[in-house]
Amino acid sequence: MLTRGFKALKAWMSLKAYGVDRFAALIEQNVDQAKYLAELIDAEPALERMAPVPLNIVCFRYRAELNSDAVNQEILYRLQERGLAVPSSTLLGGAFCLRACLVNHRTRREDLEALVRDVLAIGQEVTREAS
Repeated sequence: MLTRGFKALKAWMSLKAYGVDRFAALIEQNVDQAKYLAELIDAEPALERMAPVPLNIVCFRYRAELNSDAVNQEILYRLQERGLAVPSSTLLGGAFCLRACLVNHRTRREDLEALVRDVLAIGQEVTREAS
């Protein structure tokens, strides 16, 4: 074959169709949503934000007195298994954290509020089961 595939065609066509300003506005929207999620987390005594939020990623955890890493892992599994949210995880300072990376242009504030509510409810459920 004498030609190569144009792997960036979808990205290029999207930029041509919608423009750079539209993409910039969507990225800014996700950054603002991450800051809002950080505010929700900071307002909850049972949650702990684990890192600053300069862009679109929020790392946090449920505060558990015993075996905090295992509790947060179980929260992550239950969120995903129940189809409530799909955060990923990471280790920060050796501590297991939930990691929300906001990149969907359809994300709303209500979704972030639901995530916090679900993490709190599952965290209480898991700690109750453990005791």
